[in-house]
Amino acid sequence: MTVPFAAVSPGQPVILAADHAGYDLKQAIKEFLTSHQIAVEDVGCFSANTAVDYPRIGETAIHAMPQHPEAKAILVCGSGVGVCIAANRFAHIRAVLAHDVHLARMSRLHNNANVLCLGGRFVAPALAETIVETWLSTLYEGERHEARVSMLQNLNTSVGQPMGC
Repeated sequence: MTVPFAAVSPGQPVILAADHAGYDLKQAIKEFLTSHQIAVEDVGCFSANTAVDYPRIGETAIHAMPQHPEAKAILVCGSGVGVCIAANRFAHIRAVLAHDVHLARMSRLHNNANVLCLGGRFVAPALAETIVETWLSTLYEGERHEARVSMLQNLNTSVGQPMGC
């Protein structure tokens, strides 16, 4: 289901973070969200002129996210890949790298993604706004997807266990 910014929890800010390569796109997203009265918590970086390691900024963002089922974060690095990998190291995170609205929508509908990752060198600000709006407007379907999303939470405890097909 898509309703304007329906996936944003009232009173809970969207966490924003970027490395130096994603700084400009993060700033554009921040401006877009605040212009739509969406609260944001910007955890860095605060300049494109100083190198910031994407694993560290990803970790900072995830630690800033409350472990609340409705918490959301948007992370940006040069490609989006690095921050996505970093975010997915945490058990309660379901991060997606989305470079179009279809991926953003499906990540919410079927996977209940709580972190959106974007590539500052690959996604133009106007497209990022559309992706972000879609992602924050799409509600998780649940039901038939719930068993799989629950499996994601338990993957780290079942290492070495054959899953079967």
